Amino acid sequence: MKELTSEQIERQDSVDNAIYQLIQELNPTVDEIRWDIEMIGDVRDVIGDWIVERLKITDEQNFYAWVEK
Repeated sequence: MKELTSEQIERQDSVDNAIYQLIQELNPTVDEIRWDIEMIGDVRDVIGDWIVERLKITDEQNFYAWVEK
């Protein structure tokens, strides 16, 4: 079975952390929004669609790598 490389895992962590930080920065309250990978994944899908499909500046694997099971 193919696995993600350490660089691909670092990229995933970087993308997810950046999205989480953005969510925190956009939160207009003093309440911290807990880490929720489902919410982060939903935001990531929209951003990925723009970067990969609409702007066509990279491919899906370079934006957020994954392996088929």
